[in-house]
Amino acid sequence: MTSTTPATRLLLTAIPDSWSWMKRDALIRLLPFAAVFGVVQVVFHPRWSGWGVGDLRAQLVFGAIAAPLLFVAAAGVQLRLTRARRALSVPANAGDAWVQAAYYAVNGPIEEAFFRGLVQGGLSALTFPVAGFVVATAAYVLYHRLGWSWPDTLATALLGVPVGLAFWLLPGPPSLLGVTIAHVAATCGFLGPGPYLLARLRLV
Repeated sequence: MTSTTPATRLLLTAIPDSWSWMKRDALIRLLPFAAVFGVVQVVFHPRWSGWGVGDLRAQLVFGAIAAPLLFVAAAGVQLRLTRARRALSVPANAGDAWVQAAYYAVNGPIEEAFFRGLVQGGLSALTFPVAGFVVATAAYVLYHRLGWSWPDTLATALLGVPVGLAFWLLPGPPSLLGVTIAHVAATCGFLGPGPYLLARLRLV
């Protein structure tokens, strides 16, 4: 007797589908995050928020190394989760994959500005760096539970931990540059372009 494994159900998306959720997401989530960061930056001009390039060489080296590693790691985690849930949202074509990638290029710096710049940077300045790292990383991971399952939510620690450490430990003044590059790459590995590549490679 042989057993068959159920095929993975691919939920194909087109550009209109992506625009539909992007408009809601930008209004409900990204704009408030950006507004809070902008007000704090304009009113207080904090040094700890990461608004600057910091040590440019260190930031770019970190981004160049972390981006491909986190893209591949995030795609690998998505593949593992997909094989468990037997379903995956996949761009139907390269056009939608690029549209989603462009949105994640906006999402990444805004999330980093809020969680790393305000939460981690602010708490580190008020208390000490370990507290800022722990609270900001936990907040970043757990806030995904508002829309994701627990396995997907916990997978975000794959990004939250290394970028939190980088924001804290990279030389020079705090900067959002390197962690933003890493964030965008990891998100693109987990959502949109990553699943598109997994489907093209017939891994799902």
